[in-house]
Amino acid sequence: MGCVCCKCSRKAPSSWSDGGKKIKGKKDRNAAADELLEVVPIPSHNFKLECAVLTRRGYYPDTPNKENQDCFCIKTSVQGNPNVHFFGVFDGHGHAGKQCSEFVQNRLVELLCNDDTLVEDPVNAFNVAFSTTNTELHENPDIDDSMSGTTAITVLVIGDKLYVANVGDSRAVIAVKKDDHGHVVAQDLSQDQTPFRNDECERVKECGARVLSVDQVEGVKDPSVQSWGDEENAGSDPPRLWMRNAMYPGTAFTRSVGDSIAEKIGVVAVPEVSVVQLTANNPSFVLASDGVFEFLSSQAVVDMVDRYMDPRSACAAVAAESYKLWLEHENRTDDITIIVVHVNGLLNQSGVTNGDEEGGSSGVEPTDVTPPRSERFRSVGSNFSQALHFHQALLTNDKKPRLEPPR
Repeated sequence: MGCVCCKCSRKAPSSWSDGGKKIKGKKDRNAAADELLEVVPIPSHNFKLECAVLTRRGYYPDTPNKENQDCFCIKTSVQGNPNVHFFGVFDGHGHAGKQCSEFVQNRLVELLCNDDTLVEDPVNAFNVAFSTTNTELHENPDIDDSMSGTTAITVLVIGDKLYVANVGDSRAVIAVKKDDHGHVVAQDLSQDQTPFRNDECERVKECGARVLSVDQVEGVKDPSVQSWGDEENAGSDPPRLWMRNAMYPGTAFTRSVGDSIAEKIGVVAVPEVSVVQLTANNPSFVLASDGVFEFLSSQAVVDMVDRYMDPRSACAAVAAESYKLWLEHENRTDDITIIVVHVNGLLNQSGVTNGDEEGGSSGVEPTDVTPPRSERFRSVGSNFSQALHFHQALLTNDKKPRLEPPR
């Protein structure tokens, strides 16, 4: 069974090596991006997944040759089972960020594929795979993960269920049709693991972390004020994790794979795992690195994806809007990677598919199946004009009615 893993935007293949209908992907030769498409059948429930990927190197004016530290993996027919498919986005950070994201992407998928209990107990398989991968990354003599690591957002499809495992601040979101007019509502399938979350903030403090923004660490703001608002309104100075008497590591997330120094103050590789039942009211789901969600809400992303029949066009639209907003707020952009999956032909109990106009009121409520806290924590790019050019080129052949993207 083939596994398509984007290690570097210039090296990604232009088509998948197995599973479903092979459709050659398009490439944007003007920007450091790759974009691929495949249709994957789920024979056990007689529906299809149509998925596309786009990854784009960030725009860093001070380091124009900085490599894309994001990577992705889509593996169809896991363990030879046509009803089991894996999707993952890995966002590396630090000096060895690319090495970390590549190592985790490859090893995590390998461990899952070799786990005989994967289909019977995917939650345990995820926990074992993340723990083992993290240990092996620490022990790898060729990668210094002391101040480097990667986040990981992964979705395992088994029939009509999604098993979502998250470590860090990348995100998975599903669209839910809420009425007969086909209006969609975004439902987060993962929770960003950052100090903005009270539970995560308290957990790392118990492990010895100081949680302060850069301005607080440098004495510009009062460090006793432990209120930073929320992720969407906090600006460019979020709360970070610091050693007791040092100005490092400064991570803005509370979980990752790697980051062996940050691990000493509570940054763990334990995933939060949730289970979601797909229904006919779920037209699509998305996985993306935090480069997408820095200035776009989950609802904004779902609304943009819903405008396009072709998931490649949806990827291009979200990426272009993300770049636009980055450059409106900053003098740089982050690396961006997005996977869009359309769910086509899934029947509900009345026989109506999610391709029909009729909508329902039932939503999606992810079930958190992570172990209790006491059990889990005992120890412890391209520029704007290029982006718009790519966006417009891909949307030209899209037949779904156009709507102006939100400003």
